[in-house]
Amino acid sequence: MASNTNESDIIKLGTYVVIQRQNYTKLHKFNNVSSCASLGREQVELAKIDQCKYFTTFKMIPKGKGKQRLYTLEATDDVSPSIKDALNIQESGADNRNIVDDGRSQKLSTEEITALRETTKSSADIVETLVMNSSTFNSKTEYSQEKYLKKKEKKYFEFLTIRKPTIRLIADIMYRQDASKVLGLRSDTLSQLLSYANVNSLGNHLLYESGTGGLLPAAVLNLIGSGTNGYLVHAHPGNTAQKQGLLAMNYPDEQLNRCISVNIYSVLRDFYQEKNVTFTNNVKRLLPRREITDSEVVVDEVCVSDLNQRKRKLSETEDIPSEKISRMSEMSDDEKRENELELENKQDKPPQHWMIENERACKILKGKVDSLIIAVKEHPMSIFKALLPFIKDSRPFVIYGQYQEPLQECYVNMRKMHNVTGLKMTSSWMRGYQVLTNRTHPDVMMAANSGFLLTGWIVQS
Repeated sequence: MASNTNESDIIKLGTYVVIQRQNYTKLHKFNNVSSCASLGREQVELAKIDQCKYFTTFKMIPKGKGKQRLYTLEATDDVSPSIKDALNIQESGADNRNIVDDGRSQKLSTEEITALRETTKSSADIVETLVMNSSTFNSKTEYSQEKYLKKKEKKYFEFLTIRKPTIRLIADIMYRQDASKVLGLRSDTLSQLLSYANVNSLGNHLLYESGTGGLLPAAVLNLIGSGTNGYLVHAHPGNTAQKQGLLAMNYPDEQLNRCISVNIYSVLRDFYQEKNVTFTNNVKRLLPRREITDSEVVVDEVCVSDLNQRKRKLSETEDIPSEKISRMSEMSDDEKRENELELENKQDKPPQHWMIENERACKILKGKVDSLIIAVKEHPMSIFKALLPFIKDSRPFVIYGQYQEPLQECYVNMRKMHNVTGLKMTSSWMRGYQVLTNRTHPDVMMAANSGFLLTGWIVQS
């Protein structure tokens, strides 16, 4: 390994990688050398990628025979050219009117094709054999032939590349797998959101999101960077934050520590208690409870109880077995003293992780933040009002939602506020194009709009 190679460019155990096979990409955690990745029906052993550089290309080598398609990997610099160029096809038909799809155009049987895959090393050789045994291929038009070859190349392509995770790759993968799990947030809308919020490494930023799979905090933390002065307060409604996207970026500990994940109810309670302000029902009303989903857990009553109740001395019955309580009256003075010492030791336990994170977040909120980002399933107006006091003057805010009606209501309500200006509501709509010779046109299948953005600025009222 070269001495000038950056350690972050080396594939290591416990890190996430992006496996790319042609245009297909998949996010995978490389847990151990014996792990396998599923690519459709194929199972690929990943032992050979350990300690290799990212963007290394590997060839899939068949391992064993049978119905289970198991492959091992071998690093290579020799990638086969496109099958169309390799076959050098000259003959094509004028139209497809005489072609009948009766399932008998291919002379090879399923068993013969399976055997061909096990004995032939090159995908170009497999496709060439299929073309030679097709009775209708030469009658197809040039466009139909190219479509056929691309379909077969995709099926039998034997090369894959291990890529380093990036925000764009993770956003595209998560959106393609299930757009609802990232609130329909597409990569182009994500880039606009970050730009409107002016996320940078010099300031502190406040994010409240409820269901983006860790994509939004990962994107914000990516712009904050490592070894900077910026921090991210990541507020969420559940007991634990969703961090799949955040962990998938393989951030170093120093950078990951700049993301302070806190429960929004809990951190606001602590903030107002530290300022000797009563945490009234008004704040609780501004932050309504949410329904339980598969990926989130609603905060229980402990999260909205007084912090001092957690710090008080344990009662005589706490953490004591019931059978021990029943014989309390029968204990001697020495036994009672031992129980008292046991309880005193329990109250000296170190603070829990969420307490430490709340304290860190409160310190940042006291000095106020440089931007506010909200991405929620529920109506965002109450959340915005609760977090508005923590934004500095002349700083931007961005609210993202999948549907326009809640944001329209926010727009109308904010127009009446004296400390909000520059309101603008936008919608992203991206169209993909098929770019081919003499047949460039929009994609037949493409995603609809990717939500709506409500942006504005906070000013001194």
